[in-house]
Parts: sequence; C-alpha cells; structure tokens
Amino acid sequence: MNNSKMINTPAETIAQTRKADHSLTNHGVDNLRLAYWNLTAEALVEEAVFRNEGKIVSGGPFVANTGAHKGRSSNDKFVVKHSDSEGNIWWGTYNRPFDQEKFEGIYGRMLGFMQDKDVFIQDVYVGADEAYRMPIRFVTEFAWHSHFVRNMFILPKSQEEYKNFIPEFTVVDLPSFKANPTVDGTNSETFILLSFEKKMIIVGNTAYAGELKKSIFTILNYLLPLQGVLSMHCSANVNPNDNDDVALFFGLSGTGKTTLSADHSRRLIGDDEHGWSDKGVFNFEGGCYAKVIGLSEAAEPQIYATTKRFGTVLENVPFDTVTRMVDLNDDSLTENTRASYPLEFIDNAVPEKKAGHPKNIILLTCDANGVMPPISRLTSNQALYQFISGYTAKVGGTEVGMGKEPSLTFSACFGGPFMVHHPYKYAELLKDKIERYKVNCWLVNTGWVGGPYGVGKRISIKYTRALLTAALTGKLNTVKYKKDPIFGFEVPMSCPDVPAEVLDPSISWANKADYDKRYKDLASRFIQNFEKFAEGTPQEIIDAGPKI
Repeated sequence: MNNSKMINTPAETIAQTRKADHSLTNHGVDNLRLAYWNLTAEALVEEAVFRNEGKIVSGGPFVANTGAHKGRSSNDKFVVKHSDSEGNIWWGTYNRPFDQEKFEGIYGRMLGFMQDKDVFIQDVYVGADEAYRMPIRFVTEFAWHSHFVRNMFILPKSQEEYKNFIPEFTVVDLPSFKANPTVDGTNSETFILLSFEKKMIIVGNTAYAGELKKSIFTILNYLLPLQGVLSMHCSANVNPNDNDDVALFFGLSGTGKTTLSADHSRRLIGDDEHGWSDKGVFNFEGGCYAKVIGLSEAAEPQIYATTKRFGTVLENVPFDTVTRMVDLNDDSLTENTRASYPLEFIDNAVPEKKAGHPKNIILLTCDANGVMPPISRLTSNQALYQFISGYTAKVGGTEVGMGKEPSLTFSACFGGPFMVHHPYKYAELLKDKIERYKVNCWLVNTGWVGGPYGVGKRISIKYTRALLTAALTGKLNTVKYKKDPIFGFEVPMSCPDVPAEVLDPSISWANKADYDKRYKDLASRFIQNFEKFAEGTPQEIIDAGPKI
C-alpha cells in the first residue's frame, strides 16, 4: 500500500490476472491505485521485498518484523453487538460488546484511508471438510500478510474458481491505520472488530499476523457449534495404518501442540485448529503457525527444516545481516518468534487434511508450578472439567504485555480468547463425542519438574514423547496406576524410558512440604476459577474437580 510515488512494482502487470468478478466495490472499496489479486508466494515475496516489508534469509524464508505488536492484542478485540447474535454470545472478558454505528464509522475511515493506495487480496477457504467449508476474502495492506494468508488457508485450484469466488466473510487488515479511542470507543489505537451480521472483520494498528488467523477461528467457534460441529483449539495426527486412530492435542500456545503432533510415526492432520463432525476430524487451515524460539534440529527436525525453506514466513526472528543466517535462539525481539508455512512442508502431512474419529484426546498444560504429573488418565467428567478450566502457564510473550516469565492462567476450552459461546456449549459437544466414540482422555504436563519455574527444570521433550507414545500405542493400558489424592485422576506408576522422579513430581522436590503446599494452592485456584462456569455446567462435572 505504501507506494505514494506510483512506481511500477514487480507484479504490476499481473495484478488483475486472478481477479474475481465479485469485486471490491461489493465491500465499499474503490478509488485504489491498484489491487493485487491472488498473487503467488513468489510474486508476493518480490512485492514485499520491493516495498521494504522484510528480508529474505538463508535458505529462502521471508523475515518480517511486526513492530510494536509481537503478540495478540487480546484487550483490543471486540464483537459487534446485534440482536441476531447477542443471545448466543458469552459476553465478558473474551467477548466485549462493540457498538454497530462505531464499527461503521471506523470502517468508513478505513475506506478513505485506502484510496489511491495499493492493497493485496487473497481469496481462500477455511475448512478441509467441504460440507463446512467457508470462502474468506482477505484485503491486506502488506504483501507479506497476503503471503501469510496464502500459507495458512486452503487455496482455490483453478483460474475459474478464482473468477467465480464469492466470500462469505471478509477481513480488511490495515496495520498503518489507527483508531481514535476517544471517538471510536476502542481500548487503544489498535483494534480487532468482528461483526457476524456484516460478515466482516476489520483490523488496524497491528502487524502481528496471528490476529488474522485467530479472527477466522473465532468466527468458526461461533458458527460451527450451532451446526453441531465441535470447533477445537487443538492439533491432530493419525495412525498411518488406521484412519480412525486420531489423536487430538488441546493446548494454548507454548504447551507443545505443534511440536508433539509433528510425530514421525504418525501423520499430521494439522497443528492448531480443527472441527469434529459426525464424519470425523478436519483441519480448518492449510498451513502451520509454529513457535520457533529455541527450535532444535535434533528434537524437531521437520519444523526446523521449514525455517530454511522458501515459502516460509518468519516473524520477528533475528538474523545476521551479512550472512543472512537466522538465530532461532535469539529472543531479543520476543520469545514469540513464529514460522508460517504450508502444511505440505511437513513430509508426513495428510494431504486431505482430515481423518476419522479420535481414539485419544490429550489435554496439554504447561505447569510452571512444577507439581502436576507429566501424564494422567482422566474420566470423561474429569476431562470436561480440565477442558473447561484450560489451566496452563502463558509463556514467551504470546500476548501483548507479557514478559518472559510464565504467567499462570486459566483459558476456557484451552482457547478462551477465541471462544464465543459459553464454555459448556463446547464441553457438551465434546462429552457427546467422547462417550459416543469411547475416547481415552489424558492430561499431559509439558511444564516444570523438581520445583516451580526458576527452581526446577522443564520436562524433557524426550520424556513427553515417550509418555505419549505409550499412551497412543496402548502400553499405558497395562501398567499400574495410583489415584492422585487432590485431583482424583489416575497417574501411571511406570512407563518405558521415563524415570520415576519424572512420573511422580513430589519425588524430585527438595522439600515435600513445599510441594504439598504448592499443589494445594494450585487446586484452590482451580476451584476459584471454576466458580464462573458453575451456572450452566452440570454438577457431575463440577464434582470432577480437585478436593482439598
């Protein structure tokens, strides 16, 4: 968009080749200098470099710095309040109401802002299951954001499909446009505004690309449960020899969803967002958005390889300006460094991005207290209690304002900021599917052992993978368990290749009394947090929580 000198750009001559008949005038957009329609990754990288939006580094990835916003601006997200949808929305911390007239006012100024400037359009789909697939149009200020969208979503397959594309939802994304909080009613100059009635999302004053994918996820979290489909903040993989041996990995950023689902012995369906219908599990997206701080070639070879490959977009990853070598251990910009890449960059990915029904559900938590066992077997009601609670520690600046130290949090359904209905709406759908398909449920702690953050150490990924392999292959079905005295779930007493002091965190603490006190304090936090869900949640799920 920043082309005030009207210089011919690399893709100028092909900008209209994939233009849809359903033009931007349908969204009120006109008087542009030029709209670049559905450019390929190669053309978008050329445009992004030409516009000084970022750099190409060793191996071919494009690196962008997102400026002041290096994580999601959760306090700047609002939902337009309207009589058609307000009764379905769980208003509060996650879903703040926004005035419809103020939405119109901001969008009107955005239309004026775009005049005589360049924009990039990507027409894509969300939802690998055609029965629930939705066409989405992204109108972006930055070429690299258009590249990100192309990586992350499902692409049309032909020129005719592009020509006939009609979006159901439209996203207008202008990082250089600022709101006026006094006039507009926003919390700051930054905004992410969703209108279910206008079928539109508008984003301003943030270049963090994660806002684009999570806004679409929020839309699906509203629409799909109304159709009886469970929308889930989870990764998923499948046994290559059994299409109905799917494993789901629920968890917030930093808990290991992407890393643990990229298992060479299983096939990857997707790394972040999925739906579960009566036919099975399907990916919402066409790409992955992996956290790459401290990424190790030895521990995570497939994800590591994407950081050396053309087509990947790296966010806020420092690099040497002379050698153009990236430093994945450098957190000087943020710990929330990211890589966006197409799913097919993972060798064992499922091309269809869908499979059958799960045999196992893994709820991932990163316990910075160092007291939760590394794996526990859950009853269905315990699984629903943990699912609604969504306990973890936020790590590494995934949201604006976070420091480097983990912050204990409860995020409903392991994705609270993106959930629109009351959490039990999702839990009810999950319960039905757990019982119908006889799914095994596990709570896996990828956090600390031997003490809290700063004292203990983080559980080795080697041990976590060994525990998951034992769970998914049925080896944990034959070992002895003991009942946890506070949370009531069952903890295995042995597991191949995992030391006893890892299986039982209390053994590794220097002071058992300190461990007991910390564990009971955590249980109290669970009970206190769950009080806000008590209304509308069945008693048997409340009773499945911890007892002090």
